[in-house]
Amino acid sequence: MAAASPPEPGSVIVSLRDVARSFHSTVAIDEFNLDLRAGEFVSLLGPSGCGKSTALRVIAGLVPPSRGTVSWNLEDGLPAAERLGFVFQEPTLMPWATVAENVRLPLKLMGDTRRESTPLVDKAIDRVGLGDFSAYYPRELSGGMKMRVSLARALVAEPRVLLMDEPFAALDEITRFRLNNDLLALWQSLRKTVVFVTHSVFESVYLSQRILVMTSRPGRVFKELVIDAPYPRTEAFRTSAEYASLCRQVSQVLSQVIEPGVVEP
Repeated sequence: MAAASPPEPGSVIVSLRDVARSFHSTVAIDEFNLDLRAGEFVSLLGPSGCGKSTALRVIAGLVPPSRGTVSWNLEDGLPAAERLGFVFQEPTLMPWATVAENVRLPLKLMGDTRRESTPLVDKAIDRVGLGDFSAYYPRELSGGMKMRVSLARALVAEPRVLLMDEPFAALDEITRFRLNNDLLALWQSLRKTVVFVTHSVFESVYLSQRILVMTSRPGRVFKELVIDAPYPRTEAFRTSAEYASLCRQVSQVLSQVIEPGVVEP
């Protein structure tokens, strides 16, 4: 599989302009605007039901916007699996397939033979720290390991953009912290563009360069916050006064969107 040249770091690769998405009589997001740049880590943060997941699905093309435009600035003809990788809230693994076969699925759908795909599958599994578990089945894995398999599957086709929809929400705190650290290490190594949906202030501050705080339904961007703490971010950052101060600032903005009568600044 020939790799196309990645976009220049910092260049805008997708723009959403005045996007709305309705489901029957419910407006999930409205007047949603976003410029996503190559190589950055952005979190969408907001109260439950504010349309974070809907925004992610519109970016992915899983649902079309009811109004507005989604414009991509990537190579023409780039296969969908090389453009986007998606990690859902649940691992959604095939229970009858091994770790390797679950990770291989996007390449299989692209028509790659086993001989072509095996090196890419092995590399993706190694990247998430599961090199010794290729022949295991999902029932033999912990919750954190299943999510690592889901992440490997999203990365196997070397996508430009990685979309993650609250992937660690159901995990215990220790596992979640560990996966946050591993995700940041992967992001720094691979420099994929990441859009991460979360309802956790602490997680969004720890991971992100930018946080977009969304209003309650219909969801739109209430405020953009820049987290300029340097990387790598370690446990020292997680326990620092700077981290506590940033979390407090983000929490204060989030509290504005969950109070009745809030108006967009």
